[in-house]
Amino acid sequence: MKVLVVGNGGREHAIAKKLLESTRIKQVFCVPGNGGTATTQGCQNLSLNIDDFQGIERFVMVNNIGLVIVGPELPLSLGIADYFQQRKMMIFGPTKAGAQIESSKSWAKELMLEAGIPTPKAAVFTDAEAAKAYVLEQGTPIVIKADGLASGKGVTVATTVKMAHSAINTIFRGEFGTDNIRVVVEEFLTGQEVSILALTDGITVEPLLPAQDHKAIGEGDKGANTGGMGAYAPAPIVTPELMERIQEEILEPTLAALQKRKIDYRGVLYAGLMITPEGEPKVLEFNCRFGDPETQAVLSLLETPLEDLVLACCQQRLGEYSIRWKSGASVCVVLASGGYPGSYQKGKVITGIEEAEAKGAEVFHAGTQLKHQQLVSDGGRVLGVTAAGETLEQAISKAYAAVDCIQFEGVYCRRDIGRRALGDKN
Repeated sequence: MKVLVVGNGGREHAIAKKLLESTRIKQVFCVPGNGGTATTQGCQNLSLNIDDFQGIERFVMVNNIGLVIVGPELPLSLGIADYFQQRKMMIFGPTKAGAQIESSKSWAKELMLEAGIPTPKAAVFTDAEAAKAYVLEQGTPIVIKADGLASGKGVTVATTVKMAHSAINTIFRGEFGTDNIRVVVEEFLTGQEVSILALTDGITVEPLLPAQDHKAIGEGDKGANTGGMGAYAPAPIVTPELMERIQEEILEPTLAALQKRKIDYRGVLYAGLMITPEGEPKVLEFNCRFGDPETQAVLSLLETPLEDLVLACCQQRLGEYSIRWKSGASVCVVLASGGYPGSYQKGKVITGIEEAEAKGAEVFHAGTQLKHQQLVSDGGRVLGVTAAGETLEQAISKAYAAVDCIQFEGVYCRRDIGRRALGDKN
C-alpha cells in the first residue's frame, strides 16, 4: 500500500517513519514534507500546499494511493476530509464539522457543557471591553484564549489584570486571524497537564498512552507558550484507574455528544487535560489531530502496526483491536531556533544528526529543509530528538546524550523534559 501524509512537521515525520516500519507500506508521500522526510528511505516530498485539495486528489488518483493521513489541524478545519470522503477516497481525520472541536474553542466549550464533561468555567466575548470587564470581575490569575486556530500560541495565563487586558487586545487586533474574532476567558486551574490522544472510528474510542507536553519556552514551565518544547510517555500521573475515569467521563461522553450532533468523527480525538491536585481530570481543550511533540514519544512505543489502526478508524472496525505497546518510556526533546516563539532566523546549517542517532535516538525533523544537499533550519521548532528506554530515567538520559551531538547556530532546548515525573516518583 502507498500512503500520503499531509503536513511538514515532526509529527508527520514520525507518522511516515512509523508507517515505513511495516512491510505492508510500499511508499509514503509527504505534502509538503521537510528535510527529514526528504532523506528518509521510502519517503518522497511533494511540492503541493496542504490546502490544495484538488492537487492532492490528482496525485492520489494517478499514483494509486490507498490512504491519506492528515497531520495538521488547518486542512481538517478547511474540510479536506469532506472533500476526499465525497470522492470515496480513504482519509484519516475528522470532517470540517468535527474539526470545530479544535478550530473553535467556544464551540468545543458548548459541546462539553452540553455533555456534562468536566471543564473550567469560562465566558465567550466578541467585544474587547466586555472581556476586560469580566477579567476585573473575576480577578487573576485567569486564562485568555483566542477562539480559533493559533498554532498552540493563542493561550495566555495572565497573572495580572494588565497582562490579561494586553492578551485580549492582541486577540482583537487580529493577531490570530481577523475572521469572527472571539475570546474565551477561562478559570485558571492548578495541577498537571496531560495529553490523551485517542483514536476513534465514530463508534468506538480508544486512548493511546497518556503523554505530558511542555508548552512553555523556559525550564520550570516559565515564559511564553510555544507549540510544545518536548513530551514524554507514558505520564505516570495517569494511573489505570484515572485512565478509566477519563474514558468514562470524558472520551465516551464527547463521542456521544458528537454523534448527537450527527457528526461522524473518524480520526484522533485529543483531550488536553488538567489533573487537579485533588486528582480530578478537567478538559482544557480538544484537538482534532495527533499532538506534536506527543506523537513522536507515543508512536515510538506503539507495537500494533499504525496503518492497521488508521484503516480500522476509516472503516469503523476499531472495536476489533486491542492496541499493543512496547514496555518502558519514551522522551522527545525539541531543539528550537534561537528567539522562538518570537522572531528567529532560518537557514542555519545543522550537523550531528548521524552521531545523535548512533546514541540510540530517533531524530524527527520539524522545521528543516534540504538545500543544495545540506540540511538547514526552516522553522521555530527544528528537530524532535526522541529516545526510548526501559525506564523514564534511561529514556531522558539517552535523549539528552543525543541532543548534545546536534549543532546549529542559536540552537535552544529545555533541559527538564520529563523531570517532573521523576520528581513525582521520588
